Amino acid sequence: MFKPNVTVACIVHAKNKFLVVEETVNGKATWNQPAGHLEANETLIQAVQRELWEETGLTLPVQHFLKLHQWIAPDKTPFLRFLFLIEAQEQYETQPHDSDIDCCHWVSADEIIHCQQLRSPLVRESLLCYQQGERYPLSLLSSFGVPFN
Repeated sequence: MFKPNVTVACIVHAKNKFLVVEETVNGKATWNQPAGHLEANETLIQAVQRELWEETGLTLPVQHFLKLHQWIAPDKTPFLRFLFLIEAQEQYETQPHDSDIDCCHWVSADEIIHCQQLRSPLVRESLLCYQQGERYPLSLLSSFGVPFN
């Protein structure tokens, strides 16, 4: 049976900058959006809010759903990655609670597009999706049954 990993990611945008988290992978600093796996008994929105807090220390409301990417990583791991958006009022200071996150940066779209240290090609692709301007209401995603009711 095919069982892809389900992950969430969040673009956080404020004043022409985007929030990236920096983590060391195989001895190399990499950039990603706040992102991680869906855990048992949580909705997709709860998962993205939890990941945002763990990786940045921020508790901002998720405003839009942007895209669902089906992706197979270079190591052949399959993923379904739900991408969300937060348009923040300011570039808030961050304080990661996840020991895997070294720090966070507010960077321009151009810095992400041309970055050679992205965690995956989905980081760049996510930014390009943001720039295309499509936004979907969170109500497009729903939860049903126990424990969600």
